[in-house]
Amino acid sequence: MVLEVVYGALNAVFGPFIAMDPNPQNPIFTVFLISTIVAFVITLANKLLVDQERLESLKAEMQEFQQEMMEARKKNDVQALEEIQKKQMEFMDKQREMMTMSFKPMIVTFLPIILVFYWMGQEPHIVNTLVILPQVAYYVLLVPLWHMFYGMPPNAPAYAIGWLGWYILCSFAMSHIFRKFMGLKGGM
Repeated sequence: MVLEVVYGALNAVFGPFIAMDPNPQNPIFTVFLISTIVAFVITLANKLLVDQERLESLKAEMQEFQQEMMEARKKNDVQALEEIQKKQMEFMDKQREMMTMSFKPMIVTFLPIILVFYWMGQEPHIVNTLVILPQVAYYVLLVPLWHMFYGMPPNAPAYAIGWLGWYILCSFAMSHIFRKFMGLKGGM
């Protein structure tokens, strides 16, 4: 019941995208638009919910701490290792703070994204989407490994990816662009 309501609402929002797609039977452009919207929402959530300066400061401190620990281990300096062990509790708190910062945007965006994926997985036009990649891109992007995790239809052309693979490619690319545009640093 609830999922039917959600499906209907998402169909009302994204259905026109499929109708306006140049090829509605294979809506590559629609999947690209949806992945772009989701990437933008996730990046915006990261921008608004994470203190970027504090996160960069914590990362720098953690790298410095790890460097000190590696040097002390290389030199087998017992006294330095004892001091590092005393500092370790403080750095565990900093790691916890970094994790908390990273989870805030995920908590906010998780349910809406899951619902969008549910809709995409139920929409017949999107489920049947196939994108044929150039042979070089197919192997450089390690697509044969992806196919181990999700199956392609037996009649799919060579070097093809389904809607999920296309979504992932578009999402990574657009996330990277949005992160640069919004001034976010670090990983995703």
